[in-house]
Amino acid sequence: MVKKADREEFYRRLAKDRPNPTSDLEYTNTFTLLVAVVLSAQATDVGVNRATKELFKTVDTPEKMIRLGEARLKDHIKTIGLYNAKAKNVIALSHLLYDNYDSIIPNDQDALEALPGVGRKTANVVRNIAFREPTIAVDTHIFRVSNRTGLAPGKTPLAVEKKLDKVTPDTYKLYAHHWLILHGRYTCKARKPDCPNCSVAALCKFRGKTTV
Repeated sequence: MVKKADREEFYRRLAKDRPNPTSDLEYTNTFTLLVAVVLSAQATDVGVNRATKELFKTVDTPEKMIRLGEARLKDHIKTIGLYNAKAKNVIALSHLLYDNYDSIIPNDQDALEALPGVGRKTANVVRNIAFREPTIAVDTHIFRVSNRTGLAPGKTPLAVEKKLDKVTPDTYKLYAHHWLILHGRYTCKARKPDCPNCSVAALCKFRGKTTV
C-alpha cells in the first residue's frame, strides 16, 4: 500500500498532470448529466456522447423526456449496450423526478439511489460533478488503479471507495474521482499500463510495471 507520507504527493502529481479535470461525458445540465451517467453503465463515454448528441439538444428536462417517450428514446440510444433497460429506467426516473421533486435533481445520496437505474456509483458521480460534493465513485478504472498502485486496495468497489475516502487528503478529495478515472483510462490502462510515462510510477507498488 502507498505509504501515508506519499499519498499527498501521489495526488499532487496527478493534479499536476490534469489541473482542471472534467468528465468525458457531455451534458448540458444536471438532468442530462444524470441521464448520461445512467446510460454509461457498461458503455463507453464516447459511445454515450455519440448517442446523446442530438437528444440533449432538445430533451433536457424530465418533462421533455416523458413527452419523448420510451420508444423514441430507444431510437436515440440503440447503439448503447442494454439500451432497452436503460430507456425504461430513464423514463421511469423522469416520472419520479417530475412527480416527487418538481423536476429538480436532489443532492441526496439515498434519494438518487432510489431512482430507477441509479446505483451508488451513479449517485456519487452526479453529486460530485453537479453539486461539488467530495464523493468518489469507484468504476473499473478507479478500482484497478487503487488496487494496482496500492493507493487503496480492496476486494469490492465499496471497500475501495471507503478506503479512498479515508486515505485521500481533504485538499484533493473533490477532484480525486476525476484524477483517478482519467489516470486509469489513459495511463494506468488495463492491458498494458504506460508506466514509463506515469507521473506516480515511483510511488506505485505494482510489481508488473512496464518498461517500454
